Amino acid sequence: MLWGCFSAKGPGRLIRVKEIMNGAMYRVILSDNLLPSARALKMKRGWVFQHDNDPKHTARATKEWLRKKHFKVLEWPSQSPDLNPIENLWRELKVRVAQRQPQNITALEEICMEEWAKIPATQGEENPACFSTNDPQKTETAWFPSGQITHINTSECEPTELPISSQ
Repeated sequence: MLWGCFSAKGPGRLIRVKEIMNGAMYRVILSDNLLPSARALKMKRGWVFQHDNDPKHTARATKEWLRKKHFKVLEWPSQSPDLNPIENLWRELKVRVAQRQPQNITALEEICMEEWAKIPATQGEENPACFSTNDPQKTETAWFPSGQITHINTSECEPTELPISSQ
């Protein structure tokens, strides 16, 4: 599984998760990767954190951890369709990886990391549609009328969803 995050300023860290992710692991990943990504992306105070209603995201311990870290979390309706804008970034990664035709899981991981790193940091500012849904309400959560960037998203992507060439 891959875990990644992004803001309208561009992609943050991408890591491979080699075990089944539970709530405790999710909190470690956030601690080790989300905050450094926010700093690297030069996110200003007041940004809003978004994740979906996966049980590890909504676990009491995760909610408490986020509260103690003073994260402002975007409310996400239960039973909602998966409209997380990071799905567009996963699609972009999948297209890039498919073009490279990895032959095995090691090559897949390397290519994923390389292609993620190639996504320009300014892509989100120049073309926010790449990092948002077509839903204007969702886009507004990422962009205020002043253009201030205030949103960071995280998600996971299963390696089985990424193409490995059988050639």
